Amino acid sequence: MAYSSIDLSCGDGIATLTFNRPKALNALNTTLLEEFTDALNSIKKDESIRVLILTGAGEKAFVAGADITEIATLSPLGAKKFAQNGQDVISSLQELAIPVIAAVNGYALGGGCEMALACDFIYASEKAVFGLPEITLGVIPGFGGTQRLPRLIGANRAKEMIFTGKHLTAAEAKEIGLANKVFAPEELLPAVQEVAKLIATKGKASLCAAKQTISQGLNADLATGLCIERDAFALCLASPDAKEGTGAFLEKRKPVFTGGLNS
Repeated sequence: MAYSSIDLSCGDGIATLTFNRPKALNALNTTLLEEFTDALNSIKKDESIRVLILTGAGEKAFVAGADITEIATLSPLGAKKFAQNGQDVISSLQELAIPVIAAVNGYALGGGCEMALACDFIYASEKAVFGLPEITLGVIPGFGGTQRLPRLIGANRAKEMIFTGKHLTAAEAKEIGLANKVFAPEELLPAVQEVAKLIATKGKASLCAAKQTISQGLNADLATGLCIERDAFALCLASPDAKEGTGAFLEKRKPVFTGGLNS
């Protein structure tokens, strides 16, 4: 599938997906969401990819939100379908087996903030701006913001952001745990690529097991979470990468992980 609203590049175990509608500040519309879904499916099928980077084209925006020209024309039934589509796409991102890093280089508002929230962690430019301003349009977040934001930063802070529609600077986002690190604009992508390269040197089976175990454990009580961890740990030991990792340690050399999820 040829893409008009995103760019996808892959190499050395890293996929980089760039939202590419800079004139519209990379706003999410139906075409972009369809292309994004197709790209995620191709990433799932590629055993060589161990980490995904998301970022936005241009200097102004990661994703400035959903396309308001589409939202303004929706009936209640159409709005429910629109929200369902957005939730499904963003949930498929969150459920991707490999680690996903958001490189937020500008506005991450509305659907853009919700997209970033579905990533495993966020690195931000000093020019990044986060927010869920839907309340100023007389609606609420519809792509998962009311659910993922409280889970990340706590209910009270999330309510403040959603009730006021207030934007946060990159520094404020880091202070409340929304963003992990903040960089000068020109340093953002190199920093994200550096950590992605580090992650890509790890075994895919263990990366995916770690992500899945954390995600499942957050929605369970501690005893259940520990059970999930035990099972995942045992399955990891059956992988070729575990044999390589333990063998390399005993032989005092660096491991070279080549196994995939189907190994």
